[in-house]
Amino acid sequence: MKTVWDKYAQVLVDYSTDVQKGDTVQIRATSAEAKELVKAVYKRVLKKGGHPIVRTSIVDLTDTFIKYATDEQLDYVDPITKMEYETIDKFISIGAPLNTKSMARADLNKLSRRGKATKQLSEILMSRSAKGEASWVIGDFPTNALAQEAKMSLDEYTEFLINSCYLNCEDPVAKLKELDIKQTKWAEYLNNVKQIRITGEKTDITFNVEGRRWISCSGKNNYPDGEVFTSPVEDGINGEIYFDFPQNYRGNEAHGVHLWIENGLIVKAEAEKGEEFLLAMLDMDEGSKGIGEIAIGTNDEIQEVTGNILFDEKIGGSIHMAVGASYPETGGKNVSGLHWDLIKNMKNGGKIYADGILIYENGKMLI
Repeated sequence: MKTVWDKYAQVLVDYSTDVQKGDTVQIRATSAEAKELVKAVYKRVLKKGGHPIVRTSIVDLTDTFIKYATDEQLDYVDPITKMEYETIDKFISIGAPLNTKSMARADLNKLSRRGKATKQLSEILMSRSAKGEASWVIGDFPTNALAQEAKMSLDEYTEFLINSCYLNCEDPVAKLKELDIKQTKWAEYLNNVKQIRITGEKTDITFNVEGRRWISCSGKNNYPDGEVFTSPVEDGINGEIYFDFPQNYRGNEAHGVHLWIENGLIVKAEAEKGEEFLLAMLDMDEGSKGIGEIAIGTNDEIQEVTGNILFDEKIGGSIHMAVGASYPETGGKNVSGLHWDLIKNMKNGGKIYADGILIYENGKMLI
């Protein structure tokens, strides 16, 4: 009898990464809590003729590493991991945290140093993905930690995840493809636009997007999904933007983030809570004060902040802007070890203009 995890695995393997016979497939989970989904994915990869490689630990050891690692160890990227990023065909990553706050007191300088060191890995994967040489997807398995962060019971959170991923539908892939058709129309429209302007609470900002590719996201890299995004022209962003939703990154939070941007670089940053962490992340490397992405969230099954960026950035009626690394497949050129998606509610009077034409208001697309 097929379980919901079998259905989940089928989406990740058959649709998201399109595993083919002979593909090497890395299945990575952050804890053993995800064993049901890991096993289902492992089984599905075998049925597709792939070669599964499992990378799962009993617990996430990142907090231990950051606490005890020397500068030399923080800078070290082991050659086996680097080789995997250079050669594996498909990457399926499953988040299953036991404690979403394990990094909340981590040394910010050490976090920043580690981010610089591992930047090369994300660059390798993003480059290979843009060339069609590799594919990747990130999903989550419901845990008590995620449920607690979302202020739900485990049963409530599991139901929320299932609905957000359309796993309550008989054919979730059909639903994802339906979403893609709608979003592709918007992306095609935006591909002919030169400038995007976003206005709202403490917000009036313009993005030069001329020549950049807008992409419909419908379960190929993230699951759940639901967004249309691009990477704006690096020196073509000017104005201010305020993010009213709580912003979560690496177990830390920042609230009331307010950024001022001139010619693509953040020149001033404030936060009502977590400002020290925000400033430390923006000082990570040369590209961390740049803007890597601007996107419109479209998943109406997600309507409230859960503290999990994989879900929160897809909230229907929201936009998000990433500080740091951009996506090569859009034409983006900003390189950084940071990619932090900051989410803004647009249902309270937010507007988006495309070359001066109002195309989005109060969380709804008008085109």
